[in-house]
Amino acid sequence: MARLTMPALLLSFAACGGTGSPSPSPTPANPYVITITSAGNVTPTELTVPPGTRVLFTNNHTRRHDMASDPHPDHDDCPAINQAGGLNPGQSKETGNLVQVRTCGFHDHDDADNAALKGRIVVR
Repeated sequence: MARLTMPALLLSFAACGGTGSPSPSPTPANPYVITITSAGNVTPTELTVPPGTRVLFTNNHTRRHDMASDPHPDHDDCPAINQAGGLNPGQSKETGNLVQVRTCGFHDHDDADNAALKGRIVVR
């Protein structure tokens, strides 16, 4: 009987996974978020971030949006914003790293005159 019990105990200890490596810590979510709301406007319209930050654009609207740096149509003021680009409904994308201390305007390239889809990211 002892011969049958010992292998069963060893198997139960192995099943616990006590000798494996620890699970990695989850990556914290990006705290710098600009949301396109279900009503079709951006919130907040101004976001202050430290240099080197990436900003996450989230599209909660029912249509696609293409977030881009000012000015329209060149999009060359803060090119890192252009990395967020096209966002389908329910999609989120980050900008590139905003490293230069400055104020960066953004808009929806597909609806460039819509004030509800314009805002600023202040890097300082």
